[in-house]
Amino acid sequence: MSVLIAADKFKGSLTAVQVAERITAGLRRVVPGIAVEALPVADGGDGTVAAAVAAGFERRETTVAGPLGDPVTAAYALRDGTAVVEMAEASGLQRLPGGVLAPLTASTYGSGELLRAALDAGATTIVFGVGGSATTDGGAGMLAALGARFLDADGKPVGPGGGGLRELATADLSGLDPRLAGIGFVLASDVDNPLTGPKGAPAVYGPQKGAGPEDVAVLDAALCRYAEVLERATGPEAAEYALAPGAGAAGGIGYGALVLGARFRPGIEVMLDVLGFAPALERATLVITGEGSLDEQTLHGKAPAGVAAAARAAGKEVVAVCGRLALAPDALARAGIRRAYPLTDVEPDVGRCIAEAGPILEDVAERIARDFLS
Repeated sequence: MSVLIAADKFKGSLTAVQVAERITAGLRRVVPGIAVEALPVADGGDGTVAAAVAAGFERRETTVAGPLGDPVTAAYALRDGTAVVEMAEASGLQRLPGGVLAPLTASTYGSGELLRAALDAGATTIVFGVGGSATTDGGAGMLAALGARFLDADGKPVGPGGGGLRELATADLSGLDPRLAGIGFVLASDVDNPLTGPKGAPAVYGPQKGAGPEDVAVLDAALCRYAEVLERATGPEAAEYALAPGAGAAGGIGYGALVLGARFRPGIEVMLDVLGFAPALERATLVITGEGSLDEQTLHGKAPAGVAAAARAAGKEVVAVCGRLALAPDALARAGIRRAYPLTDVEPDVGRCIAEAGPILEDVAERIARDFLS
């Protein structure tokens, strides 16, 4: 028997690496010496760089602008000309000073600086994982950091964030970094929303970033204006990109990436390719996946669903671990998951599950070992 652990983080409790370590410890209590291979995974959101580093990529750090312009140290991962860049490293909610939300002014400028750092390091392929953003600026800040100019009616640069785009009159993309035209650029996300409208970035995700109803209306109108101005500046493709799946990802930074020529792919599919999941899967007889909460969102492009789909296609049995389980057995079966093991089965107190996730997860792994390996 050989076990492959391909789980995402338990947000707020354990990193994906820690999840794999705890599961391994629990399995080996029951089956000492069992062959275990750990491949921490991510779906493009926060934790993506950490997953790449755990798979052998080199961690690189650089100083960039945070969402409100404060300098922050952000990391990306590099191996053999492929860079894994996580926008949340520069422009994520965790980068807001004091955790104070700024829905109208938070900018993705630092994400553009992070992409430029990857280019400076010699990357010829960039996997751009987006999610967990503090921003709703349509990627305008990112484009500005890469050489674009966004001007108001007086020819002055517009203010930062989605709110600043209300004043946008003209856009000039002629100064974009020419290296972007010669790389493979992949937009990795589990979000397929368009840029604007009822299912767009402001309406669906703006409230998570502190946007009230009036702010959502302002941001939606601003991003509509932004797309119109880019259409005048670059051609009809800009309007098509605004409607494309993934445009609304991470406050619309997906749209900015599409304008740069990125190709949209589901984040977990991209990351499984980058991390070398297929050869690891061949070596496994049992796959253990999971994340903090297995729920309806899991079924729509989250890491466990992607892992289970790939494993099922290869004829491998899959079980899942989670903090909280909100899926019925038939839904799990349709996703390719034989059985799920929530921490709450061991410790019903949710607070304790979060605070003591590591030891409880080891107990859960013991149960898996007894059910499937002994």
